[in-house]
Parts: sequence; C-alpha cells; structure tokens
Amino acid sequence: MKTNDPITNKELPTELIDEVAAQCNTPVSSELDSFVAALIERFSDSLDAVLLYGSCLHSNCSLEEGIVDLYVLVDDYRNAYPQQRLLALGNEWLPPNVFYIEVRHQEKTLRAKYAVISTVDFEYSAQFWFHSYIWARFAQPSRLLFARDDRIRASIYHAIAHSIITFLKSGIAAIEAGVLSVEEIWTRCLMLTYASELRAEKETRARHLAQTNLIAFTRLTQAASPLLTTLIQQKEGAEENLYQCLTTSVMQRHAQWRWRLRRWQGRILSLLRLGKAVFTFANGVEYAVWKIERHTGVRVEITPMLRRHPILLGLVALRQLLRRGVLR
Repeated sequence: MKTNDPITNKELPTELIDEVAAQCNTPVSSELDSFVAALIERFSDSLDAVLLYGSCLHSNCSLEEGIVDLYVLVDDYRNAYPQQRLLALGNEWLPPNVFYIEVRHQEKTLRAKYAVISTVDFEYSAQFWFHSYIWARFAQPSRLLFARDDRIRASIYHAIAHSIITFLKSGIAAIEAGVLSVEEIWTRCLMLTYASELRAEKETRARHLAQTNLIAFTRLTQAASPLLTTLIQQKEGAEENLYQCLTTSVMQRHAQWRWRLRRWQGRILSLLRLGKAVFTFANGVEYAVWKIERHTGVRVEITPMLRRHPILLGLVALRQLLRRGVLR
C-alpha cells in the first residue's frame, strides 16, 4: 500500500539532498572501519553500502559497551547469499534479515547488529511502504560508512530524503492544527512510529531524541518544507523552528486511522521478523524472547517444543500479546 503520491527524485528540494549528504558524511569513529572491512569480506561484490544509525549514533555511547546498529545494502539477495537460498528467500519475502557480528579493534571487541536489505527495496520502502519500519529510521540522522560508487551514494541520499518527506507527511497529518516547534513536531511523529512497532519507548525517549538532534531536525524540516505546504507553514517573523500546522479534522481522522492500521501491521511484522531472527542469530530463540519482553513486558516461555520448532515463536508470542491486551 502506498503512503503518498509519487515524488520523483527531480522534485526533491536540492537543499534537502544537500542537508542529507552533509549529515551522511559527518565524520565518525575510525573504529567503525573494522565493521566495514568485515562486511566487505562477508558480502564481497554484492555489497552496495553500509549505513550507521540508531542509539549508538544518537547517544554517542561507547562502541565497546554498546551494540552498533548498521544497515547493509546489497545489489541482489541471491548474490548476497550465493549458497544460502533460504536466507535469500526470507530476505526477499520480508526484508530485512538481521544478523549479529563481532570484530576486534585494537584488542577490543566491538559488537553490532546489521540488517540486510537490497538497494532497490531500500529506495522503494523509503517512499512507498505503508509501514514506517524503514522511513522512520532513516528520517533520523544516519552516517554513510561505505558506498560502492557515486551512483549508489546518490541513490542513498535520495532514499533518505524520501524517508524524511514520508515521515513528516504521515506524522504531521495526524497532529491537530496550531503553532508547533520543530521539537514538538518530531516528538509527536516519533511517538507515532514507536507505537507502530513492538517498542516500549515513552514520550521522554522521543523528546530526548528530538532535543538531542534539534539542529539537524530543524534544518531537515526547513529543507523539506517546500513539499509540505498543505501541512505546515513556517511562521513569519518567528524563530526558524516554529511552524503553523494546517491540518483539518478530516485530515486528522484519516491519518489516525492509517496509524491504527500501522500499529497492527507493525506488531505482526515485528513478530515475524523476530521469528526469522532465530535462524540468523546465535542463541536466536533467547534473543527473540528477550526482545519481545523488552518491548512489551510479556515473557514468552521457551519450551522444548519451541526450541525444536522456533518458527512457531511468532504465533506463540502473538497469542500471548492478544491474551494480555498488548495488541488492541
């Protein structure tokens, strides 16, 4: 299901592309080079790009203490898994596949989770996926650690720009009319996306993220505003981070209905992706059960049957979440 009318790359504001490029190329720790080298070795000629996102980037946590979040873009799933047809099929059916990696850097062990998606799926999902899984993540600042060539680099900039437009269009439409700051706009939009997944984050988490990245979000909102004229308008003579929200009650009702659908869709997709993770992670069943409990507070018992047939994990978790009213 598409979220918006198609916007061609030519229609994207140059200012927005430039801002995305500047953020993607902000210097990062050289320790991350060890991950890039390992992923180049793992995916060889199929590797298009490596992106850094997530809490280690936004909170500046120690790489030695945290788990780095990476996205790996590949040219084709069959090229990425030449002798692992089931992994290729799983990645194609429900992207991304998620893996765990450890690397050594100057006698330290660094850890990361990396999600694999094709460049084509990444570009498409940024603009057309109904669910916010990709465009909510990449509306937020990220870093481009590796790109195969300038063509891939440009395509990533455009995909991230589309993510920002999709994120703001989908989120702002659900907000009541009035004067809002950039911090408030992004906080509310982030809360909508958190609620559409198995996420336990409260408003304080979204607001902290908005405050920490306020300069970046202010620049992105201003750069994206030429494509948001039916939703927001910058206040004349006011601070650059104040906008008049132009939504109507009809617009809000339609948007809120779409977000209710995303909540159901997202939680089911999250459980399915966790089911896939039992095959891509060491101790995958334990990881999936921990992830479900962390995001929902519901503990799934690991039975001998579940260990023998881990594909049932999603169904077992779904039943318990429904029974306890977590999904409604």
